[in-house]
Amino acid sequence: MKDRYERKEAIALGYNQHDGSAPKVVAKGKGIIAENILSKATEHGVPVQEDKSLLSLLGNLDTGESIPEELYGAVAEVFAFIYRLDRDISKMD
Repeated sequence: MKDRYERKEAIALGYNQHDGSAPKVVAKGKGIIAENILSKATEHGVPVQEDKSLLSLLGNLDTGESIPEELYGAVAEVFAFIYRLDRDISKMD
């Protein structure tokens, strides 16, 4: 029987648009580590997107590892989501 409590999992991505490199996994973890990642994101105003299938795919990568080309489309959707949020928030200011 599956537990009613699912252990949290989080992966943080980083991207430097100025150096032309692919986005990278900058942090990942489960349980309390995931909660700390999510807490830091909230504390610093970093948007969070929940996507279990993408989380599953990115979970196979190590911290510091670049996103493989086959995941560029999915990761681009995440960055587009963040861009839209930033733009919408800027309009409110």
